[in-house]
Parts: sequence; C-alpha cells; structure tokens
Amino acid sequence: MIQTFVLICHLMLALAIVGLVLLQRGKGAEAGTGFGAGASGTVFGARGSASFFSRATAVLATLFFATSLTLAYFATQTTGSESLVGSAAGENAAEAPREDINDAPELIGPVSDGSEAGPAEGASSGAASEEDAGQ
Repeated sequence: MIQTFVLICHLMLALAIVGLVLLQRGKGAEAGTGFGAGASGTVFGARGSASFFSRATAVLATLFFATSLTLAYFATQTTGSESLVGSAAGENAAEAPREDINDAPELIGPVSDGSEAGPAEGASSGAASEEDAGQ
C-alpha cells in the first residue's frame, strides 16, 4: 500500500520536473533583456522567474531522488518466489522423474549390409505392410 503511494508520488514528481524544465528559458533568451525586452513586467520580476523555476526544479529533483531510494528499498524488502519460470520448472522436475536413457525402447533395428536402418522388428510402417499384402 505504501509502496503504491510512493510510486504514484514518484511519477507525479517526474511529470512536474519535465514541466518545469520545459517552462524554463535557455541561456540565449537572456540576451534580449539587456535591451528592454519586457522581462521586468512579469509576475516574478526581472530575475524572479529564473530563480523560482530553478529552485522549484532543485526541490522536485531532491524529492525525486528520495522517492527513488525509497522504491529501491521497497524492492529489496519484497519477499516471494524468485520468478514464475523458476518455480514452474522446479515443480515439473519434482512431478516427473527423469528416465534413464538406457531404459528407452530401441526404435531402429540393426543396420545390415550398409543399407539404411529400418524400423525395429516389432514395429512396421503402413507402407511396408501394404507391400507385404500385395505379394
């Protein structure tokens, strides 16, 4: 519950920082103020908006850093299975015992006179039985 609250605050801080950075003027915008470009008639004064936005950005960045550390702490304190894939693989391994490869039935009979191996003696394919039936 508290982790969700901190995460929402973290996202709101991120959006606020982006908004404040976009509202700030660049260094090149100050060149016009020397010739009376109207910056003195703003709400914050001639230099007030720059210092207000800079300080607000610094405060929000500090809070963002604090929420980042808090979320990292919550991530290390979470208990549970390490992953769904790991737990599913562990369950399957416990349910199905591993068969020894030597116990597997032989599917291919011995190879004689260099020809390809055919099916084992007990198994026959459909094509071979039709040839036998035709003779």
